[in-house]
Amino acid sequence: MTISTTKRVLGITAAAGLVLGLAACGQAPESNGGSDVEAVKGFKPCMVSDEGGFDDKSFNQLGFEGLTKAAEELDVELQKTESKSASDYVANLDGLVGEGCTFIVSVGFMLSEPTVNAAKANPDVQFAIIDDWADGDFDGKTDAPNIKPLVFDTAQAAFLGGYAAAAVSETGTIGTFGGGKIPPVTIFMDGFQLGAEYFNAENDADVKVLGWDVAKQDGQFTNEFKANDTAKQMAQGLLDQGADVLLPVGGPIYQSAGEAIRDSGGTAKLMGVDANVFNTDPKVQDILFTSIMKSMDVAVYDAAMEAAKGEFSADPFIGVLENKGVSLSGFNSFEDKVPADLQSTLDKISADIIAGKIKVESPSSP
Repeated sequence: MTISTTKRVLGITAAAGLVLGLAACGQAPESNGGSDVEAVKGFKPCMVSDEGGFDDKSFNQLGFEGLTKAAEELDVELQKTESKSASDYVANLDGLVGEGCTFIVSVGFMLSEPTVNAAKANPDVQFAIIDDWADGDFDGKTDAPNIKPLVFDTAQAAFLGGYAAAAVSETGTIGTFGGGKIPPVTIFMDGFQLGAEYFNAENDADVKVLGWDVAKQDGQFTNEFKANDTAKQMAQGLLDQGADVLLPVGGPIYQSAGEAIRDSGGTAKLMGVDANVFNTDPKVQDILFTSIMKSMDVAVYDAAMEAAKGEFSADPFIGVLENKGVSLSGFNSFEDKVPADLQSTLDKISADIIAGKIKVESPSSP
């Protein structure tokens, strides 16, 4: 069965497709050891966060853990700078260059233009960026030869998450909302809805998805990546409409959704994104159903180790199910509460996605 959406114009061109086909799609994000690696003289790894901050227990934190692991194994100094808002990005990048950083990781799509500008102005500094091609002119190539994109086809893992959410829903309604209407967010929402639709088709069911319309590419967004009352109210609105599984996409906004679930006094379940939130935030373990994960820590670690050895490559890393760059976590506290055959069904669906028997297509897929 083919699940697809109408492609919208996001600069996903035929040239980009060619680059992707030739890039690292088949490369497994396996850590390459590193304990016996000696860094080139002067190697200094650094990272700049997006406005979510390094303690978001999700996106930024996971990337930072990967760079920290590399720095510790290499026994080199690691420097980080935290962005409080988008207006900090340029100054923070300039500051890291000024501090002598030789390898700088930018966390997130929102840092694309500042990272490209910094890379062009500093061709001797090596950069990596998470969740973006650094391809502002959409010609299928990064805009500077010293930037390595670390991108993920999260729709594949989110498809599994959507199927699982539909399978455990008791109300027949599940919901999602995002921090911002940007590709790294909407790709989760696309896969989530498509997975629920696949569940309906396979099980003659009618589970509804609130908060996102994959055909219209429109839905509910807080327009910021912060845990606050806006996110809590948006989650509450979905609960009020009967949703009993929530997928908040946008770093710490899951914390506000968790508060709404607790305040509602019901049995709604929370889903995490990016990291395995069951591990990163024990406070939500009792309501966290599963997490749709990206191996950003391993991707960052591997990119840093390549640069440390003097083997930096601007070839993109592309995380997919096949190379375990994206995945769905276990069911944590809900292991004994899900349908007995759910995991085996998800394993079969995953194998079919990898084999191309099920095509999961999002306009935001790399």
